[in-house]
Amino acid sequence: MSTTRWCLTIGLVLGIVLGFGGWWALVAAVVLGFIGLIVGRVAEGKLDMAALFGKASSR
Repeated sequence: MSTTRWCLTIGLVLGIVLGFGGWWALVAAVVLGFIGLIVGRVAEGKLDMAALFGKASSR
């Protein structure tokens, strides 16, 4: 299992544990799962945060 999938899984589990039950549990699981996915992508080097938030000097 790749780092991205592990981080996504951990984020989803934390979301379910954090908001156990109801509509807000679903929302929390999706939000934390997305955050876990982003962290995993950055950890694997598949998402360059400097390119997203850096200066637009190449324009």
